[in-house]
Amino acid sequence: MFAIVEAAGWPIWFLIFASIIAVGLITERLLYLRGSRVSPPSLLDEVIKELKQRGVSEGMLSKLTRHSPLGCIFAAGLKNIKSPPEIMKESIEEAGRATTHDLERFLTTLGTIASISPLLGLFGTLVGMIEIFGAQAGAGSSPAILAHGISVALYNTAFGLIVAIPSMIFYRHFRAKVDSLTIEMEQQAIKLVEIVHGQRRG
Repeated sequence: MFAIVEAAGWPIWFLIFASIIAVGLITERLLYLRGSRVSPPSLLDEVIKELKQRGVSEGMLSKLTRHSPLGCIFAAGLKNIKSPPEIMKESIEEAGRATTHDLERFLTTLGTIASISPLLGLFGTLVGMIEIFGAQAGAGSSPAILAHGISVALYNTAFGLIVAIPSMIFYRHFRAKVDSLTIEMEQQAIKLVEIVHGQRRG
């Protein structure tokens, strides 16, 4: 591995740094954006059951807020349970926007890495080409210098694509996952409002 880094030259360090960040972000988002963690399927039934038994309490709201992103949305709506359905829906929408922002955290950075990695690879390629032409312009072209310039050019191009392709795949995957979870939480929240105000049976 060190031999490859050495052959690729100093421009490869930018791509290594970008790849470390990308791996960290992908791992964190994979753990965070789990459906069972963001929008537990049984939470609505549990909330309705507790509402019928005990009603809304500060302890219940605090527990929901700590439970999950969907729990935060439910808690925002239940704080206004005595208000008209429109007010309850508005508070849920505000909490939903904040929750969606949290779900999208770090995705911009991952998308940026996916976009700039090929450019960083191109930069390394240009550095390698400059070394090749610089060697030819000297008092005689050295095969070793030519080989090094070609290594820098090819390794940086390849590594740039190696970093960019998985980053873009996971960026698209996470964007679709956030959209799916947002719609799911919105549907669950609407059900809660309708059940609370007697427009739907639990």
